[in-house]
Amino acid sequence: MVEIDAKAGDLIKLRLAREELECTLLESHDSGILLVKLKSGYNIGVPRENVFDCEVIKKYEQKKGEKKEEKTEEKYKENRLKIGLVITGGTIASKLDSRTGGGSALSDMSEFRKFYPHLFKICDVKVEVPFMKLSENINSEDWIKIGECVKKLIDDKDIKGVIVAHGTDTLHYTSSALSFFLGNLNKPVVLTYAQRSIDRASSDADLNLRCAARFALSDCAGVYVVGHADLNDDYCYALLGTKVRKLHTSRRDAFKAVNTNVIAKVWPDKIEFLSSFKARHDKNVELDAVFNDKVALVKFYPGQSADIVDYYRMHGYKGLVIEVLGLGGLPVGEHSNWLAAFKKAIREGMVICGASQTIYGRLNAKVYSGSRELEKAGMIFLEDMLSECALVKLGWVLGHRGWKASAREKMLENVAGEFNKLLTE
Repeated sequence: MVEIDAKAGDLIKLRLAREELECTLLESHDSGILLVKLKSGYNIGVPRENVFDCEVIKKYEQKKGEKKEEKTEEKYKENRLKIGLVITGGTIASKLDSRTGGGSALSDMSEFRKFYPHLFKICDVKVEVPFMKLSENINSEDWIKIGECVKKLIDDKDIKGVIVAHGTDTLHYTSSALSFFLGNLNKPVVLTYAQRSIDRASSDADLNLRCAARFALSDCAGVYVVGHADLNDDYCYALLGTKVRKLHTSRRDAFKAVNTNVIAKVWPDKIEFLSSFKARHDKNVELDAVFNDKVALVKFYPGQSADIVDYYRMHGYKGLVIEVLGLGGLPVGEHSNWLAAFKKAIREGMVICGASQTIYGRLNAKVYSGSRELEKAGMIFLEDMLSECALVKLGWVLGHRGWKASAREKMLENVAGEFNKLLTE
């Protein structure tokens, strides 16, 4: 095996069996793998046994004014800042299982510390593990458990902020749930994730977690999602928990702000705020973790029968969010009349809301006559709210005894930034 006389940050040329790679050497958790960044910005892992020669083209030179990471860590060591960490599972808490080629959960906290040493260097960490699940298995009972764990950590006066490590697929549902469950939130609650496990060459896990820790120590209050800003490993974005959506199956920058602006750019050692934010305060957090599971999200498609509304009504559902077309379109003609089905369901007490399946933009029930009829019948048009957030909010609203009569007012109340009134039409 060729000896590699290079250090992280060096520009190198690797000679392999069929090609040469000019790339930047990165730190790796696996001694048998060279983790490198290609000119395209993408990271790959190269088995050391496949390398015939390694030439250092240019040694890494620290830029003027650039802080060494060790100094940043020492600064935090002196202050011993403390954060809470709620681990729920997902790729960020998993490793590659060489037998199956899939992922398996990290076995214990010592293994978590091994893979994420920087987090435990820069601050003290108090850990809660309410469960370990893939995010597709998480339900409303789990949201309540996470909310209770976060509340417990937030109430510790020594803890500056809380990180929730979560799987990607339903993370935006959980960020919405926590946004509604945690009233009067006085510190940052930061959800973060990984698209690729920490032991993979192209992992996004370490940077996401370190940036999440940095943001958890910030002056913000509220629920945020922090993760890769682009395909590179330069910095992360902080996104508001009710205005974020997973918009790619596998890219490391899968989560994007929708109908709002990015809150901040986040590096492991600094933050650049891009938008206004709610500041920390000393008032007590109110845990309001209730949920009615008898709600559903329905995506309308051309030719769909309104019988789906009757199905949910007859099965005891209390509320529906319909992903409508464009500005709020649904068929109300004689051949496919959703209006009649809505009127019957609403008359029997069901709450029916609309969110746009275009994702971006705002509903406007006043533009077309069909939408005006639906609104007159009692359908609630949720402006620029994301449909996933709408589902969670509807379940939360209907989980409160005594709120049913004021469901329209509650759904249209801007509780946690789910509406962006500044959004242009």
